[in-house]
Amino acid sequence: MIDALSSAGPPGAPAWHWLPEQADAPSTADLERARTEAEALLADHGVTYGAADEHEPWRLDPAPVVLDEDDWAGLEAGITQRAELLDAVLQDLYGARRLLTDTVLPPTAVVAHPGFLRAVDGLRLPGGRELVLASTDLARDDDGTWLSLADRTQAPSGAGYTMEGRRVVAQVLAGVYRATPIARLGPFFRALRQTLHDVAPPSASAPRIALLTPGPGSQTAFDQAYLASMLGLPLVEASDLVVRDGRLWVRALGGTEPVDVLLRRVDAAWCDPLDLRSGSRLGVPGLVRAVRGGALSVVNPLGSGVLENPAVLAALPRLARTVLDQDLLLPSAPTWWCGEASSLSHVLAHLDELVVLPLSREQDAVLGWTLDAAAREQLAARIAAEPWQWAGQARVGGGAVVEPVASDEVARPDGPGVGVLRTFAVAHRGSYTVMAGGLARVAHGPVVSSRTGAVAKDVWVLSGSVGDAAPDAAEGVTEVDAARRTRLGVSSRTAENLFWLGRYAERAEDQARDLRVVVDRWDDFHGRPRSAGGRALAVLVAALRDPDAPADGPAPTLRELTLERGLDGSIAASVRGLGQAAAAVRDQLSTDTFGPLARIERALRAERARQRVPEGGLDLGVDDARAATAGLRPVLDRTLEGLLAVAGTVAEGLVRDVGWHLLDAGRRLERAQHVVASLRRTLVGPLTRTVEAHLVDSVVLAHDSSITFRRRYGDHTGVPAVLDLLLLDESNPRSLAFQLDRLERDLAGIPMRARPTDERDRLLAQVRDLVAELDPAAAATTDDDGRRTRLAELLDSMHWRLLALADEIEAVHFARPVAARALDDPWDAGDEEEVP
Repeated sequence: MIDALSSAGPPGAPAWHWLPEQADAPSTADLERARTEAEALLADHGVTYGAADEHEPWRLDPAPVVLDEDDWAGLEAGITQRAELLDAVLQDLYGARRLLTDTVLPPTAVVAHPGFLRAVDGLRLPGGRELVLASTDLARDDDGTWLSLADRTQAPSGAGYTMEGRRVVAQVLAGVYRATPIARLGPFFRALRQTLHDVAPPSASAPRIALLTPGPGSQTAFDQAYLASMLGLPLVEASDLVVRDGRLWVRALGGTEPVDVLLRRVDAAWCDPLDLRSGSRLGVPGLVRAVRGGALSVVNPLGSGVLENPAVLAALPRLARTVLDQDLLLPSAPTWWCGEASSLSHVLAHLDELVVLPLSREQDAVLGWTLDAAAREQLAARIAAEPWQWAGQARVGGGAVVEPVASDEVARPDGPGVGVLRTFAVAHRGSYTVMAGGLARVAHGPVVSSRTGAVAKDVWVLSGSVGDAAPDAAEGVTEVDAARRTRLGVSSRTAENLFWLGRYAERAEDQARDLRVVVDRWDDFHGRPRSAGGRALAVLVAALRDPDAPADGPAPTLRELTLERGLDGSIAASVRGLGQAAAAVRDQLSTDTFGPLARIERALRAERARQRVPEGGLDLGVDDARAATAGLRPVLDRTLEGLLAVAGTVAEGLVRDVGWHLLDAGRRLERAQHVVASLRRTLVGPLTRTVEAHLVDSVVLAHDSSITFRRRYGDHTGVPAVLDLLLLDESNPRSLAFQLDRLERDLAGIPMRARPTDERDRLLAQVRDLVAELDPAAAATTDDDGRRTRLAELLDSMHWRLLALADEIEAVHFARPVAARALDDPWDAGDEEEVP
């Protein structure tokens, strides 16, 4: 029998009985539609889970987990008590340590745990609480009792996924959501932001707060970026930070800026290679000393991971009685620490029934009932050899899965289902504010893990009336007073990603426009290669070739130039670069930026999956059948539509600050290079008049200037007119002169100078001079052999200067500090770094 996490109503009640009378319960078809729409929305929002290039889509079942007021009230009280108890334990372990001296907590279990950090002994956060964020994973036992499986105190994750899930469910089940009185999530995030200000060092009148991330390769990179965006915090990596004069600073454009509070999502041991884990590239040397000197507050504090110790979990009942003089309101799953003789005997005797937990998170839990006799014997030997390193936990709720379920994969599990609810609490105003609900995840096996395909579900806590608990589908965090609006500047790493976001966006757009013109001309002329149009087509196809590619190598096909992600110069490669740059600066961008990107990726992926072969009456034509255009025009149209949507979102959604100037500078530089390269590859010649006419039409069309071209120049639409429009016309947003003017203004708005700008400014001025001195008629003059040698030399001169300008901009504005680290510890030489 599959039990439910939901608690609204008596056992056996209809699935949607808790809905108000005026609301209709969704049908199976409604739930299937909601599931499909949720999947599309999550993809559009770029919601992923997983490390590095292995990011997988986040999976969400829109049918909610529903908890009634009474059940939630008991849970909330238990979660609050638990957080207060863990906070008291944390303060004692890095303070008086009475719990160890009185052996309420076994000293061996604590000091042997990797989360116990001697380097932070005695450090204190302002505000009276040490444990700022606490997260607890809960499950229902077979009789419906809530039990805690584990406490997450190192750097709890999932709050961002929770809010994103709420917003998606509110959209795909809008009728049900609006009709249901649901407690809001917003108060938790407001309390978190307020607490981050409250724990700042006393010397910080207007605290500067940042969120420390391991980087875009982190499994929960989306969650971190989403949380940073919600709280209005810059997302920083270790390479963005430096400790000087006892303070933490971010390397921002315009110079370094102090950081007063660091909300970390990097495990504590990796945060400082000087005082903690030698060799870590995820941390900042001197971070511990900045905390010790009182100039920095870190949340959760360094060393809080010791509370995730299974031995602490096993001791919580007696800790509650000793520390709080209370019994636990929210019991833990029965847990036995093997460092105690009686517990060791119990675990060894029941290995085939227990979850075996190593004290270190660097090892995986072992499901005893999945082992054969030989494996259990080997595990028993390991436990007996080092009993203090192990604990056993009873299996809880082996048949618990959330109902109702919209996803068929979860609705019909192969075996017993499991559901886990992750709750969140934040220290606030002397106690803890608990998020109303949390993140539920369900799986059809005994282990609930996003890595193995667990499905997330929104958790609805019923409350009072709809008026008392207004839905928060689009709710953010309320504004703080003006004195607290201090923000950190843009780091060099973020600056570089914004710059490349602009470059990749423009590069992909230019490639899509070029290929669309070629595809149209191909369909018209590829069967007539000796015609004027056919010869012009050959020039256009050759212009698409990477000039740095080996001349004797095979030319890429049009499909490869559109779809091949691993091919430099392809649209797919540029879109991938654009997506990676956008993901790295998600905290700087509107969520509307990611929908068009997701749709572009889907269009490219769908066309890649199709096999376009010359069979069944599809004649791919002449010399090179690989260059077939079948199916490309619709993909190019959708790609261009998506890129224009991204450009519009960025243009209308970003304030004109340093980040905007960087992004726009990248776009202008890329467009300038493309205009020059395009003219170099098409109009230099030698060309007959009819071939040239075809090329002129194609070039102005590819640069989105054909209407202006014909309207302005009438019958005089030769090469001089093209040069005037695309090189000299300062009013044409596609011209080189326009790009140079915008680029100059953008560079003036970027304060950071890693080195003098003389060479950068000289190169830009030289290109502007070349434009100013250009005589279109003279440049269009042909030599005796029909080539425009003067134009070729002019464009070559512009081209190499623009390339050098790009290099100089990066050298001037984007300092790349060497990853700071301590010298390798000879006693730890075999310990290689891994991203936690």
